[in-house]
Amino acid sequence: MPQSYEPATLAEMAAFAAIAEARSFTRAAARVGRDATILSRRLQSLEERLGVRLLHRTTRSVSLTEAGAEFLVRVRAILASVDEAEAAASAHAGGGPRGLLRLALPGTFGRMWIGPLLPEFLAEFPDVRIEAEFSNRFADLVTENFDVAVRLGALEDSRLVARKVATRRRLLCAAPAYLARHGRPETPQALLEHSCLGFSGFQSFPAWEMTDREGHRVRVEVSGPLVTDDAEVLVEAAVQGVGLMMSTDWLVGRELADGRLVPILEDWTLADEGAVYVVMPSTKGQAAKTRAFADWIGKRFSPEPPWRA
Repeated sequence: MPQSYEPATLAEMAAFAAIAEARSFTRAAARVGRDATILSRRLQSLEERLGVRLLHRTTRSVSLTEAGAEFLVRVRAILASVDEAEAAASAHAGGGPRGLLRLALPGTFGRMWIGPLLPEFLAEFPDVRIEAEFSNRFADLVTENFDVAVRLGALEDSRLVARKVATRRRLLCAAPAYLARHGRPETPQALLEHSCLGFSGFQSFPAWEMTDREGHRVRVEVSGPLVTDDAEVLVEAAVQGVGLMMSTDWLVGRELADGRLVPILEDWTLADEGAVYVVMPSTKGQAAKTRAFADWIGKRFSPEPPWRA
């Protein structure tokens, strides 16, 4: 006779998935709103039921066993099916957005332009809870169980459903005090005579590439007193007059608005790729909370994003 499963088994699988994804009992407990001892008991019960160890645990870390890694793939599919079923049932019942919404947000951009808006979203959708990761790493939405991500630049993952919510552009800028001391460059070649702040995160670094209105492309190898992979450090250095900066408009929007930085070489267009996107794993069985957040961000960034307002 086939083995019957009580509802508690689903809770055991959910506990296992939470611990495996968080790599920590404490973080998993905080994520799902349960005590860590409850998750531990559910995991132990599941392992005893299956007769196999799913996780290696030490006092410092948690990691998947080979059996655990295989089991996690199937458990995620089961839990996703349950979520889809609940979303469909809620839709029939007229239910609105609810539940935990996991967001993967780019570090600096997310802190500047999305984080301050989240309290407004939560006020509008009080049945939704948010768990947001602010990081510049490329999170895998499917395997890491994120509902929504915001991404900058070109998109490559064909598994994802993307919605463009804003454009972005690169520009050159400097502090008025720097230009007063050193003069304003009038051509790309003149950049060679200036201190230029280097962002090592650009693929073209240390070259700045730009195109004029006639389509003539120029590539200039710049140099200066400061190179870093932290864009916010460069913005502060530019504001203090250390040198010229190539930036993205969303990063220096506030400084341009209040005059601490001013654009230069405005007749030239800098090489850039992509825009600002909201991406989701799939539209099939998409929960109301996911659709609500994607729609809400799209409205907040339309018709012009806040860094150009």
